[in-house]
This record gives sequence, C-alpha cells and structure tokens, in this order.
Amino acid sequence: MVQDRRSTFALRSLFALLIGLALITAQAVNAQSRTIPGSFADLADQISPSVVNITTSTTVSRRTGPTPQVPEGSPFEDFFRDFLDREGNPDRPRRSSALGSGFVISEDGYIVTNNHVIEGADEITIEFFSGQELPAEVVGTDANTDIALLKVTPEEALPFVPFGDSNTARVGDWVIAMGNPLGQGFSVSAGIVSARNRALSGTYDDYIQTDAAINRGNSGGPLFNMDGEVIGVNTAILSPNGGSIGIGFSMASNVVTKVVAQLKEYGETRRGWLGVRIQDVTPDVAEAIGLTPAKGALVTDVPEGPAMDAGMKSGDVIISFDGQEVEDVRGLVRRVGNTEVGKTVRMKVFRDGSTETLKVTLGRREEAEGAVPAVADGGEEGEPEAPQEQELLGLTVTTLTDELREQMSLDGNEEGLVIKEVDEMSEAYEKGLRAGDIITEAGQQKVRAVNDLEDRVEEAREAGRKSLLLLIRRSGEPRFVALSLE
Repeated sequence: MVQDRRSTFALRSLFALLIGLALITAQAVNAQSRTIPGSFADLADQISPSVVNITTSTTVSRRTGPTPQVPEGSPFEDFFRDFLDREGNPDRPRRSSALGSGFVISEDGYIVTNNHVIEGADEITIEFFSGQELPAEVVGTDANTDIALLKVTPEEALPFVPFGDSNTARVGDWVIAMGNPLGQGFSVSAGIVSARNRALSGTYDDYIQTDAAINRGNSGGPLFNMDGEVIGVNTAILSPNGGSIGIGFSMASNVVTKVVAQLKEYGETRRGWLGVRIQDVTPDVAEAIGLTPAKGALVTDVPEGPAMDAGMKSGDVIISFDGQEVEDVRGLVRRVGNTEVGKTVRMKVFRDGSTETLKVTLGRREEAEGAVPAVADGGEEGEPEAPQEQELLGLTVTTLTDELREQMSLDGNEEGLVIKEVDEMSEAYEKGLRAGDIITEAGQQKVRAVNDLEDRVEEAREAGRKSLLLLIRRSGEPRFVALSLE
C-alpha cells in the first residue's frame, strides 16, 4: 500500500513538472510572437487621418500634328468643319490630371510628396481622409531626391505624423505603405523591409526596399514603421508590367528630413560642395599607390574651388571627412551634400605614402553646377615636334605634339602621351583604354615624353609594386586606371 502511494505521488509530481514546463514554453512562444502583429487595424486608424490624396491639373497643348487645310468652296469644306466641331479645336489647350499621395507633417498644413507627382502642375488639390479638399501651393522641390514640400491653409489644426529614424530600420521589420494606388483612394498595404541603402540612379539615393504593395498613385505616400513614424517616402517600383511585384523603393527619412528642412527655410536646397572629381578606390589602384585597405575616394581632378583653395591635389585619396571615415564615392558625395554650406571641415587625405590633414570651407553645389573644370597645367617649351613612339603595358603611346593637339581639337596647354593603339588581348583594353586617350600622369607624376612613362614603370618595379597607376583623360574627363606590371 505504501509503495502504491509513493508511485502515485511520483506520477503526480512528474505530471505537475510537465505542466510547468509547458506553461513556461508557452509564455516564451507568446513573448516571441508579440513582435508579429495580429492586426494592423489600430495603427491604420491612428495614421490614416494624416495621409492625403493629391490631384494635379496641368494645361497641355492638344495639337499633335498639322491641322488639315481645305480649300474654300471645296465640297469637303462642310464635312471637315463638322468633324472639327465634333472633335474640338486641335489648337485649343486641354487639361490633364494626375494622381499621387502625400502626408501631413505639421498641424499648420505642410505636406510632403514626390516631386514627380506635382511637377509642372498648374493646380494642386489635396484630399484629406475626412473628405475635405484644399488647394495647395508648392513651397519647394528637389529633383535630386524627388521630394516636394507643399502647403495648405487649413481652418483648424491638421492631424500629422512624425518622421522616424530610418537608420534604425532593420531588414525584416514590419512596415505599412499608405496612399492612393491607381486612384482607388485611401489604401493600406503591409510588408517588411526587404533591403536598405539601395541606390537607383541619383547622387543622393538612399532607398529602403520593401515588399509592401506600391502601385501607381502611391508615389509620395508614407512608409510607416510599427510606431506610426514615417521612415520613407514611397517613390518607385521595379516591375516589368507597371504593377507591384513586391519590389518597391522608399526614399529614407533621414534623407527626406534634411531636404524638407531646407525647402521649408529657403524654398530650395543648399548642399555643400567640395569641388573635386573623384572615383572609387579599387584593389589594384590601392596596391599601385600603397594604400591599405582599398577604400576612400580617389581625386582625379581639382578645378578651381574649395578643394583647390585647401591644397588638395589630383591623386589624393580622401579617407576621412569631417571626422568620419570615407568608404567610397557615394558615401562622400552624400556626406558633403548634407554638410552646411560655408562650414570649415577637416579632411584626411592619403598622399605619397602618408596622410595629411586639410581644412576646407565648403561652397554651395547649386551655385557651382555647370562650372567648367580647369584644364591641365601649361606645358614646357621646346618639346620635340617629331613624335616619339613606344609600346608599353599593351599600349602604343606617342608624345603629344602641336600637330596632334590640332588634330584632336585639344587645348594648346594639354600635356601627356597619346595612346595610338591598344592591344585587344591586354589588360589595358579590358579596363577600357582606347586609342585617342591621353595619359597625363603615371605613378602620380606628370608624363610629357615616352621616357617619362618608361621611368615610372621602372621605378614602380624597383619599389616592388605590382601595378602602375595612370591618369587618363578622354574628352577632358579624368579617370585613374591601374595596370599590372607583371
């Protein structure tokens, strides 16, 4: 009997232990599942009043071809007159409408959308979630990021949404897209962050990729995180048929907020300008100049501007800007553009095997755009008229003479070696060098004669280099190319 009681107690204890373990496991599963929303309804109710539909109206010319001319008194005169009356005067302008989305960012009526939604519009009408409609005026636009800031004049405070920090968004996070897809009115779609830091075609691109459905009409609408903060402005989709296939792009809020702040204050953007031409540092270029690791922005040309005033030279590698390391050209361009115009910053550059620090006062990019870069320094007198020719590194090069300058329509001060031929089996051909290109530097030193190039090749080999860095100009555009010496 005693033995039976002990067995029963043991079984009950084991059963209680199993129940306890099951409860602990269930609690852990519940805690983990809390990050997966059961519904987006509460969030949609919270943010919908701040999302708007945008309708634009534009006057366009209707004429698409010559108006038929019928001789007076012709038997067809009445026929054509009746036809034109039915179709309308081809010379008469017509109205064209377009649809898009946007969102309110302040209670006094500032609205963000895409530039392409309102570009060229004569009239802009904002429809709110409540059904109210108000006319809007353009405060400012930025084609580089495809952002526009609008303003309406409401009679009472408007519901609005805040921007969030797009840098905290992680791949896999839930997001909601809202807008006016295909003119169907206020619509919500959900998905996740598929990727970050996507670049499409612009200089300042920083897109969040999402699989939340985005279609025509969603442009300019917000991409929300689960806290109801805007982390992106829906801008583009990748699609073979014009409809959503789950690859949408939203301009990151950390880019948008800077643009919006400038549009609100100035009505235009004011981006910092360094004044250099740059290219990425490839592994072979890094090896050729002795730079480790292969990162930074390689300066190919320094026209008149802030960088020249600061003492920057062609061949410098910018490895740090305003206290932050430079990984590549795209990162530097965005960082400079986001820096205040007129600010003096420190830049660390790699030059001739060591680092130097330069102080540069940034100009304004918008004022500098369209400026013509300075040409190469003037040449020396007494260069030989007869071309000297040599084959090196898969290239046939010759001295640049006055006759060649005239034939190639070059500036009289242009210096270097002209590439006459390129071996199609050579590395030089694979890297894009072609006849007519001009070698202006080798090993970051100017070359004016064939023996200059030969000397640079020998110097690089004696120094144990595996490649030689050449500065090439084509139609005035500079580019660095590293060629193997082996």
